[in-house]
Amino acid sequence: MDEAFQTAQLVEFERHRRHLRAIAYRMLGSMTDAEDAVQEAWIRLNRVSEDSIDNMPAWLTTVIGRVCIDMLRARRSRPEDYVGAQLPQVFVDTERGADPEEQSLIAESVGMAMLVVLDKLTPSERLAFVLHDTFGVPFDDIAPIIDRTPEAARQLASRARRRVRGAAAVGNPDAAKQREVVDAFLAAARAGDFEALLNVLDPDVTFRIDPGARVWFGPVRITGAAEVARHSATQGPRFATLCHPAQVRGTPGVVARTPDALMAIVEMTFRDGLIASIDLVLDPDKLAEAEDYLW
Repeated sequence: MDEAFQTAQLVEFERHRRHLRAIAYRMLGSMTDAEDAVQEAWIRLNRVSEDSIDNMPAWLTTVIGRVCIDMLRARRSRPEDYVGAQLPQVFVDTERGADPEEQSLIAESVGMAMLVVLDKLTPSERLAFVLHDTFGVPFDDIAPIIDRTPEAARQLASRARRRVRGAAAVGNPDAAKQREVVDAFLAAARAGDFEALLNVLDPDVTFRIDPGARVWFGPVRITGAAEVARHSATQGPRFATLCHPAQVRGTPGVVARTPDALMAIVEMTFRDGLIASIDLVLDPDKLAEAEDYLW
C-alpha cells in the first residue's frame, strides 16, 4: 500500500475514532470491547484498496456495526456461569480531573438502566436502534449491515424503542438534588438507619448485584423499598465507611475502595427525587476495566 495513502487513511480514521468508539460502546456496553472493535475496524480499513471507498464515514459505520454484531453473537454463544446480574462496564469520575475527550464521552454515554435494557435486545435490534435513534443513520444504510430490508430494519428499531422507552424515562435532571439523595443514602447506610433509608428509596426500587463469575452466597436481586432498606441497614455499617461519592456514567453514584484497591462501584437511577435502582458492581473484571477510566 502506498505510504502517502496509508498516512492519509490513518488521519481520516482518527477523525472518526471517537464516533466509532461511541457506537461500539453503546453496542457492547464495555469500553474495553469498544476499543477492540475500533481496532478491528482499523485493521479492516488497512485491507482495502485505495479506490474502494467512496464514503469513508459511511464505510466505517458499516464496518463497526458488523464488528459489534459479530462480537455480540460470539458473546451470547459462550456459556458463562454468572450468578448475578450481568451489568455493563461503568465509567467513574471521582472529580479529580480527567482528559477532556474522556470527560465528554462519559457525559454523552447512556446510563446503566438503558444499557441493561439494550443487553436484552437481539444484536440486530440493538444495532438498528443505536444507529438510527442515537446517530441518525438512515434505515436504507442500516439494512445491509444486518441483511434486512429497510422496512424490516425500521421495525427492529421500533420494537427496540418500545422496550427502551421505560428505561430512558427514569431520571432526574437535577444533579445537585440527586447528589443530596445519594449522600443521605450513604449516611443512613453507615448508621444502619432503616427509616432514613426508606425516606430516599422509591417504593419499587430494585437493588441488583453483579459479582461476576465468582461464587456468591447472598441475594443478587432485591426489590421493594422495605427489603432494600433492610439489606442496606444490615450491611451498610460494615461497608459504607469505604464508600465515597462519585460521578458514575455522568450521574451521582458511589465507589467503594480501600487505599490499595477499588472494591465496588454503585450506579443509581432516580425517579421523582428518590432512588429507583441501585446497581452494585463487584465483578473483578469490570472493576479492573473501570480503573482505567477512574480519576
